[in-house]
Amino acid sequence: MREIDRLNCESIISLGDVAGYYCMLNECIEELNSRKIVNLRGNHDDYLLCGKGCPRSRSASRCLAFQERSLGREHRQWLEQSLISITLGEASLVHGGWIDPLEEYLYELRAQYFASRPGRFFFSGHTHVQVLQDLDGRIYCNPGSVGQPRDGDPRAAFALWDGAEVTLQRVEYDVDAICRKMRDAGFESR
Repeated sequence: MREIDRLNCESIISLGDVAGYYCMLNECIEELNSRKIVNLRGNHDDYLLCGKGCPRSRSASRCLAFQERSLGREHRQWLEQSLISITLGEASLVHGGWIDPLEEYLYELRAQYFASRPGRFFFSGHTHVQVLQDLDGRIYCNPGSVGQPRDGDPRAAFALWDGAEVTLQRVEYDVDAICRKMRDAGFESR
């Protein structure tokens, strides 16, 4: 957030999955809420709100169970207000994909996927892998993940969009501090 402040961003949009990872969900929601950050509902946010675990990950399910026990009422209400998708002029934003906004993984991108969809810019998360690709004049961006990048680079990942151009960003953060907080909350080392 310090880097985003330094860059003087006008607004911030979270592409979801505030829940499902780590032990500081209430603190994350407080930070996002205090900054009036719009949050799109991610699949992990949905798992938490529906009271079910992650079907693909025991460790995520363990985090979700911990978060469900510790989630404050007002924080839950904030998470429940998360949108499924947003359109901002020529930009379309979802968590997963445009066929399934919560669960669709977009790893192999093809121009025809976006050809009939309105807009020029398409943003989604879900894979935690930072991508910026021009698909026959349609720009697709996955900004990566602030808290758990999965592309071999442990730095927090995000993207900047000025309405005409997208740039990918990375910033260092103290992974060991997060590990200590998780250990102190009773999580195993992995």
